[in-house]
Amino acid sequence: MKQVKINNSNFQHKFPNIGRKSISLETEIIKIDYFGDEQTLPLVIKPFVSDVDIADWAEANRKFVDTNLIKHGAILFKGFNITTAAAFERFGLAVCSELFNENGEHPRETVSGKVYTPVFYPAESKLLWHNENSFNYQWPIKILFGCRQPAQQGGETPIVDSRKVFQLIKPKIRERFVENQVMYVRNYGNGLGLDWQTVFQTQSRVKVENFCRSNLIHFEWKNDGGLRTIAIRPAIVKHPQTGEFSWFNQAQHWHLACLETQTRESLLSYFQEEDLPRNCYYGDGTPIEDSTMLEICAVYQRLEVCFPWQQGDILLLDNVLTAHGRNPYVGERKLFVAMGGLITFSQT
Repeated sequence: MKQVKINNSNFQHKFPNIGRKSISLETEIIKIDYFGDEQTLPLVIKPFVSDVDIADWAEANRKFVDTNLIKHGAILFKGFNITTAAAFERFGLAVCSELFNENGEHPRETVSGKVYTPVFYPAESKLLWHNENSFNYQWPIKILFGCRQPAQQGGETPIVDSRKVFQLIKPKIRERFVENQVMYVRNYGNGLGLDWQTVFQTQSRVKVENFCRSNLIHFEWKNDGGLRTIAIRPAIVKHPQTGEFSWFNQAQHWHLACLETQTRESLLSYFQEEDLPRNCYYGDGTPIEDSTMLEICAVYQRLEVCFPWQQGDILLLDNVLTAHGRNPYVGERKLFVAMGGLITFSQT
């Protein structure tokens, strides 16, 4: 590969549409690359010399990291041997102003400090593309994944440019979601999934009610002691820094049409529609057509970028600009996860 020395401050001006080149910065500490001539998602950063302290470098070059994260939507750091939770958290604090504690919405385990395991999901199934916590009022602007141990087979983290998803979805579909938004309906404590005490980390109904009010969530206590929540959120947002439109929601995680056939039939045989653990509608309460969701998923599939994990890799995502998922896998798979830059829909 051709290597080009550049001045850090002139990088964006001189190489706005650079293809598959390896570039060493003026300090000759790191080099950048892509997976293909036309593939700029993700930007790949590798060490140019041995024994690079990538956390120190990232902290000193935070502007470079932030500028390229917004441009590309994702940065993959390869070859820096970040294999412990402590080293991963230190790197996370170098690229994020702060890391925040998990809100309990998904079953995770704390590894160390503010580093977590990924959301549990059956290894044999694909976790569809999504923007982290986009069904919540608050969500992270950045999310980091670190590979402690790649799976024996599969287990990649596919990523998708959410700006391109927005552009490629048919205008008629896009306009309806812009106008109506997405209604997320969740039932807790019905024998499947987490109960409300686990999710909200309290036994107090009053605390749950206060949380729901402050996060614009409608709540209903059910006769069996369970809880139903209803939240209407945007399907599309503008990036808070660039103003670019991104397709930003989790409808494909909640809609029945996106489930495997056996799972969907099993749920419908056990629950009434209003009692399903998760479901979603247009914001006015009307059903989202199965055909619409399948068209949206087809756009994600068309744009998906996938690469194998290697031990020590770190993937940094702008959560608004890039959706992520997880492929099925065989064998043990261990990843670190951290999230930073808490933001709300009112800030977009």
